[in-house]
Amino acid sequence: MHAWGRISSLRGALERVAVFIVLAVLWEWAVDIFAIKPYLLPALSSVLRSFWQNRIMLLDQALVTGREIVLGYAAAAIGGVLIALAIFIWPVAYRMFYPVLVVFQGLPKIALAPLMIVWVGYGISSKVLMAFLFAFFPVMISTFGGLLGTPEHLVEHFRAIRASPWTMFRRLQLPAALPSIMDGCKTAMPLAVIGAIVGEFVGSQRGLGYLILESNAQARTDLLFAALVAISLLAGLLYWIVELLASRVWWRAL
Repeated sequence: MHAWGRISSLRGALERVAVFIVLAVLWEWAVDIFAIKPYLLPALSSVLRSFWQNRIMLLDQALVTGREIVLGYAAAAIGGVLIALAIFIWPVAYRMFYPVLVVFQGLPKIALAPLMIVWVGYGISSKVLMAFLFAFFPVMISTFGGLLGTPEHLVEHFRAIRASPWTMFRRLQLPAALPSIMDGCKTAMPLAVIGAIVGEFVGSQRGLGYLILESNAQARTDLLFAALVAISLLAGLLYWIVELLASRVWWRAL
């Protein structure tokens, strides 16, 4: 059974790799067949060549963007969980703040980006704040939903044995909500990446978002796509780390 599981995992990995290979081949062929101008869409081979030639610069800019993402994401994960706990524990907090959070979530975050620059400047703080604003709501709503979704029969059981509210929360409600919390954290990671890049678009002097703007201004489409590839790899790496942590939550149901 264990061997079959390993074979199934290997098969899944090979299928994912095959999809990327097919897309890469189609990209390369499409540019050649339709004679697409390089400034419109460079061939994949040209993008990979630019990626390799500029690998040191891309790594340096990726470290800048990665720091912004990690800090903003960590703040979003912690803040989202704490806000969810507050509105779950205190009904008055739910009545007062939950509608405000929902309305705020509906605001276009891109429109807020220039204000972040005005309020906190061009440094790392504005990018971290944008990553936080993009990522915190999924964590908050998933945590709150997980706490509310605690099986009612188990809640009644804890009440029957006269467990204190703290014991019920620590022993039942929080463990029951952990899978939902981790799902929210996985959803939030790509949003934190988007938030940091948006922050760099609006005002920055370093980072992959800044590199994209500079490449576009210099009509270096190959470097622009190389920066996009770097963003994708960075986002994929960070998501994989979060998914690895989420896999440690082995109880998916009670």
